Amino acid sequence: MEREGLVSIGQKLILYAVGSALAYIVVSVGLYYLDSDRPKASERKKQIAKRYGRPLFQTNMYEDMIAQDVVNPDDISITFDSIGGLENVKQSLQELIILPLKRPDLFTHGKLLGLHKGVLLYGPPGTGKTLLAKAIAKESGAIFINVKVANLLSKWLGDNEKLVTALFSLACKLQPSIIFLDEVDSFLGRRKSSEHEALTSIKTEFMSLWDGFLTDQRARVMVLAATNRPWDLDEAVLRRLPRAFEVGLPDIQQRASILRVILKDENVEPDLDYELLASMCEGYSGSDLTDLCKQAAYLPVKDLLAKEKSGRLTSQPPRALRQADFESVLVNSTRSKVAAREYNETRLHGETGAAEESDLNMSDFLKLIGLFASSNIQNDTEV
Repeated sequence: MEREGLVSIGQKLILYAVGSALAYIVVSVGLYYLDSDRPKASERKKQIAKRYGRPLFQTNMYEDMIAQDVVNPDDISITFDSIGGLENVKQSLQELIILPLKRPDLFTHGKLLGLHKGVLLYGPPGTGKTLLAKAIAKESGAIFINVKVANLLSKWLGDNEKLVTALFSLACKLQPSIIFLDEVDSFLGRRKSSEHEALTSIKTEFMSLWDGFLTDQRARVMVLAATNRPWDLDEAVLRRLPRAFEVGLPDIQQRASILRVILKDENVEPDLDYELLASMCEGYSGSDLTDLCKQAAYLPVKDLLAKEKSGRLTSQPPRALRQADFESVLVNSTRSKVAAREYNETRLHGETGAAEESDLNMSDFLKLIGLFASSNIQNDTEV
């Protein structure tokens, strides 16, 4: 009886273990296909492994979450030739970043030579910092991890640090790789006592791993950061970004070069004076020049629509862009940041005027009270 009871208990335990294992498999498979990021991560791993001729590498669930931010260099169309101006910056980045990534054999002698652990691009908005980062990934052939801070945050305790660890471990598995932090000041800004402890722990873990992964001198992994507020970065972060390049507003020669790159494949009249046009765009960034060209490109279409509306139907395509189109846009349109600044100045002036008018009315009111009081005193004296 006792032996039969033990056998029965053993059978029940085995059935319970088998049922639990099947339930775990079913739930795991279901969660895998319900998570839209997992299939994407798996497909990207296959593409990268095929590109470099490597065996398919194994990743954990946290690395799969980071893998959705991985960009294959073959999917990037930006090169240094498609960025106008910034010749000195592009040359320095070629020597500092691309050469060590493409020719690691030249940097294996001694401890002083090697890939820099961090590079900072800073300057006003719209000057091409993100485009330079994409061009670096394209020219070097390195895996580009475009980090999104939202993907490093989790509602579960301890997962934030694990996601940061997964970022660096995945970068090592995919090397050569570039970890790109756009608007880095919003993530690695100065630490404050009022800051949420979760964000503080993420920063601490990130900087700790940033130093830690470089203990392997053969690791071809670097952090590339971009910001238009470098003064807001934490001092510890600046120490880990030993090389910094200012991507400032272009001068007249650079603006002419940018315009030539933008209009290279467009229908433009051959007598377009790029230097004259560049001289009329003082203070414009590369992004501003792109917007200028987009607005000018609409004017030939507008002329064609006007002809069709007047009954002069034509099968001809829109005419070529003329110098007058760009001059018309420059005269009749205002850049958003200029319009915002002018509107703010008008608003502040209006509030100041209203305050002065209010003060003046109050002053007149007090004078009237004084006159009324003095007249009452005189009346009482006469009585």
